[in-house]
Amino acid sequence: YNVFVNLKNSIEESFSTMDVYLKKRYDLIPNLVETVKGYAKHEKETLESVIQARNIAVGAKSVEDKLAADNMLTGTLKSLFAVAESYPDLKANINFMDLQEQLQEIEDEIANSRKYYNAVVKTYNTRREVFPSVIIAKLFKFDKKPLFEVSSDEQRENVQVKF
Repeated sequence: YNVFVNLKNSIEESFSTMDVYLKKRYDLIPNLVETVKGYAKHEKETLESVIQARNIAVGAKSVEDKLAADNMLTGTLKSLFAVAESYPDLKANINFMDLQEQLQEIEDEIANSRKYYNAVVKTYNTRREVFPSVIIAKLFKFDKKPLFEVSSDEQRENVQVKF
């Protein structure tokens, strides 16, 4: 029982860590969109989809909803950077480059925190399925926890870089 309690707390702590980095990312996105908006006024649809995905992600309550919303936001950010590729002045803008660098650092932290979260969830889920701890898990209702997974085929595609 104590092992399950420790693992459950580790899962919550690892998700909270990831959530902190996601919050930083959510806070950075409006600045990034505003910078792009100044150069790419006719890309309104892309900019709106990024903001909408951000708002959905911010409003997500459950772990499953947050993970799904984050997947959607990641996809829209790819389209934002694809738009930015079409505007040489924007790519050379100091503010845009700084925001892009900050976002890359946050993305690296999010990736690391996802790996840690998945490792703890894997340990917990494995523990709850093996004998004899499966008995304790069922008795005290230690339910299976979701892994952070890439859910769309779109996100599995290779990113195309063009020079």
